[in-house]
Amino acid sequence: MSSKADILKKIKQNQPALITDLPDLNVLGSENFNVLETYKTVLKNIGGDPVEVADYAEIIQYIKANYNLDKRLITTIPELSEIASLDWTNDDVHSLQDVELTIVKAHFGVAENSALWVTDDVLGQRVSPFIAQYLAIIVYKKDLIATMHQAYEKIGNQEYGFGTFIAGPSKTADIEQSLVLGAHGARGLIVFLLD
Repeated sequence: MSSKADILKKIKQNQPALITDLPDLNVLGSENFNVLETYKTVLKNIGGDPVEVADYAEIIQYIKANYNLDKRLITTIPELSEIASLDWTNDDVHSLQDVELTIVKAHFGVAENSALWVTDDVLGQRVSPFIAQYLAIIVYKKDLIATMHQAYEKIGNQEYGFGTFIAGPSKTADIEQSLVLGAHGARGLIVFLLD
């Protein structure tokens, strides 16, 4: 018998029982912690900025105070039409290269990694959060959940053409462990946490 055959024979003889119970993943996220505060802390740690707001008027005031309204701002949210264009979703994607700020809503956010779930029905165009210089995403505080396991349970049976989790501005690190934010996508992310 060759050494290869001998090794394979020993592996077959030492197989674990095929019937094993899967772990109960429902215990993950069952810890009692403040989901909102955890979300904000994690977002800050990865380079994003959480901003708590009561309504769309506060979002408009924040954007007026912090962004140049003479530059191109786009949104899919009718309540923000005062400061951003709604008429862009059928444009050629290449024409979005000059967008300064994209503002969209998220379906929900995840506290453990500050990820926000967005799909094509809220993005307008798939490229919109990735091509803009800056990105603002609005999520209701009530729609924050604790873990990615809960997130996958939530999206498991949904139908969508495109969906992605977005967490923080784009970033990369070189071999010297120097972190660069905004390396290949949005240079900054504001998350408006709406009451």
